[in-house]
Amino acid sequence: MPLPPGPFVRCRWSAAVLVLRLVVGFFTCTAGSEYAATAALPAAFSDRLPHFLVEPEDKYIVKNKPVTLTCRSTPATQIYFKCNGEWVHQDDHYIEHSVDPATGLPVMWVTIDITRQQVEKIFGLDEYWCQCVAWSTTGTQKSQKAYIRIAYLRKNFEEEPQSKEVALDQEVSLRCHPPEGVPPAEVEWQRNEDLVDPTSDPNFVITPDHNLVIKAARLADTGNYTCVAKNIVARRKSNSATVLVFVDGGWSEWSKWSACGADCSMWRSRECTQPSPGTGGKDCQGLDLQSLNCTSEQCPQTVRGAEDVALYVGMVAVALCLTLLLIVVVLVYRRKKEGLDADVADSSILTTGFQPMGIKPSKPENSHLLTIQPDLTTTTTSYQGTLRSRHDATAKFSMTNGPLLDPLPNGSHTLHNGKLNPDPAEFVSRFSTQSYFKTLPRDVANTSYGTFNFLGGRLTIPNTGISLLIPPEAIPRGKIYEIYLTVQRKEDLRLPLAGCQTLLSPVVSCGPPGVVLSRPVILSMDHCFDACLDNWAVRLKKQNYEGTWEDVLLMGEELVSEPFYCQLEAETCRLFSEQLGTFAVVGESLHMGAAKRLRLVLFSDAYCSTLEYNIRVYCMDDTQDVFKEVMQMERQLGGRLIDEPHVLLFKDSYHNLRLSIHDMPQAHWRSKLLAGYQEIPFYHIWNGSQRYLHCTFTLERLSLSTCELTCQLCVWQVEGEGQSFSLDFNIAKDTRAVDSEFLVMDSNATALAGPSAFQIPYLIRQKICSSLDAPCPNGADWRMLAQRLKLERHMSFFASKASPTSGILDLWEAQHFHSGNINQLAAVMADIGKQEAMIFLVSDGDC
Repeated sequence: MPLPPGPFVRCRWSAAVLVLRLVVGFFTCTAGSEYAATAALPAAFSDRLPHFLVEPEDKYIVKNKPVTLTCRSTPATQIYFKCNGEWVHQDDHYIEHSVDPATGLPVMWVTIDITRQQVEKIFGLDEYWCQCVAWSTTGTQKSQKAYIRIAYLRKNFEEEPQSKEVALDQEVSLRCHPPEGVPPAEVEWQRNEDLVDPTSDPNFVITPDHNLVIKAARLADTGNYTCVAKNIVARRKSNSATVLVFVDGGWSEWSKWSACGADCSMWRSRECTQPSPGTGGKDCQGLDLQSLNCTSEQCPQTVRGAEDVALYVGMVAVALCLTLLLIVVVLVYRRKKEGLDADVADSSILTTGFQPMGIKPSKPENSHLLTIQPDLTTTTTSYQGTLRSRHDATAKFSMTNGPLLDPLPNGSHTLHNGKLNPDPAEFVSRFSTQSYFKTLPRDVANTSYGTFNFLGGRLTIPNTGISLLIPPEAIPRGKIYEIYLTVQRKEDLRLPLAGCQTLLSPVVSCGPPGVVLSRPVILSMDHCFDACLDNWAVRLKKQNYEGTWEDVLLMGEELVSEPFYCQLEAETCRLFSEQLGTFAVVGESLHMGAAKRLRLVLFSDAYCSTLEYNIRVYCMDDTQDVFKEVMQMERQLGGRLIDEPHVLLFKDSYHNLRLSIHDMPQAHWRSKLLAGYQEIPFYHIWNGSQRYLHCTFTLERLSLSTCELTCQLCVWQVEGEGQSFSLDFNIAKDTRAVDSEFLVMDSNATALAGPSAFQIPYLIRQKICSSLDAPCPNGADWRMLAQRLKLERHMSFFASKASPTSGILDLWEAQHFHSGNINQLAAVMADIGKQEAMIFLVSDGDC
């Protein structure tokens, strides 16, 4: 059997060098080693195998504190630890010797320390374990294995309790699934910050799966309930769930009947007081007043005179007036309803087109195959934003060089081909009161919107990387939709993230939800992960009408039959969606090789009149929308950029992000930071839902005349990658404004409708589709177009559409609107062999 390193291996066994002690029997080696790790046994016990008095036990490493493993054996001549199949070096052992007073046998006591770094080296491959091996002159014995695990407790609960309103005496169940942790978290419940103890109040039960059950709700059980998870590392609290116990009202007993009145009736009543409705409970059902005709003997006789006739005539007149008023209201309502529900325009607008008015990208001379413009100058169309009834085209539409509809009343929203710049306040106030637009966001600064018909268009939120392409024919002909696009603030819409999940994109809404689309729109938004699906399980989440987030797509496993499909690029996600709504991309790391991209940005005070000077280091998700928010905030703070942004890959390794500053001229500057570095906790970054994560370094200059600052600023993940910033600038000069070249300024209109929203003219697009949609024996069809544009991974998706070419061109438009090279598309068409056909098609005079 293999022997451990140490004196047992190096020493020669010679009787001349053994000094026998009758009680203990220790010996030393002639090799000169001072490490006494072996012992000789008394002859009476020389045939015994060692047995363990103490064996190593399982341990948890908390934060960065090492753990100690202990082993004790008798009788033993030698004892060592073995971890994950490898002998622990002899210098790492601490050995003590003693004698068992009962048997006189030598006892060896051995301890070793295990660090977090040792465990992390093999983390993910296997569990880290250690065991003792003890020797005697007869043989060896092995102890039990002790497993060493890194303890942690994630921040987010996998399921949190939800608020409930329950009736008195109803059973209540509050669910809680604690965060993932090692060791598994223990759970307790609090009501209004007080511990819930089922042993003292049997009305409460905590189930084995950590749920809290209130057997019969009492009024006193109303309160805020919190699920608390804890282990040896940390203690986490869930969001509080409010339990409101309401009481439905009950009826009191009927009162006695009243005396018979002049109208020959008597009355009795009852009240809703037993009990009275409370904390949102329902009022009592049924009548609280009851009448009964009196008998002839009880009814007092009165003489009816002329005044009764006048009373009856008046009642008939009032009834007739109310009837006429009701008829008028119904007629007005029906007319308005027709005006709101019918279509606005006749399909003849196909032949009129839109007059170009927006900014169009310049076209190279050799891109003539795709840039021949149809004659769109004969008419201009204007549309009212709300839906109106369809009228007779011959009576209302005149094919002249003017608007097709009569002038619209004040406050109506008009659509012209080109830029759309309606007043934001007018748009919100006009539509937020209509049920069709209840989901319209209120943050107009981060919202774009416009009116679109079957010719399609585009919405863009400047400087965020977020856009919505509405392809031609996506909106059914004859329909006009008001559509909006907005980026949601993360604190307004909280996503339920569990385990290793992290938010990888902005939360984007487009709407209104529920509109009917004939074909998918394309929503483009940035993401911040390494785009390697081998490292991630990436899901698209959509918020339903009840506000619950649902998984609607697992990227890499898209089904063409589903209403959602995704094209994943290095920094952008493009979503084909047949529905409008609120979306976000959420990832779950599959192993510690998964990484998010962080954008590191440095700001400082633009002006400094005191001795103190601040440098702020932002560590944000590498998406344009977050960068835009930080730039806007720093502009308000009066900050300035002091270096170009850097990108850092932040891995799922549970390690924090550290920041430190070095190499300052000590004669002029000193740091006011007490520690050597600052840290941002791993889970604050990994979660992805916290904005503006940053550290501030406060420096102090020793003299007001000091203006030059040179230093080295380092940002790195513990045992991971890092970035270094070499700073050298004058704090008295504002050398770089906040809105620098690092913020890509988007000067295009936020809303473009009709042909100006697309690179490819509408009629040319139609002819490309008709030319390539039909299968060609030599492959010169839409399949070759997809291959040339490097979209062959999506062949099955395009093939499932009525016009595969349209889907390809839609994606090309979404990718190349700002930097599109239409010459490249023309070259691809020529390479496919469609050049002669295209020249013929565009020269026949009908476009």
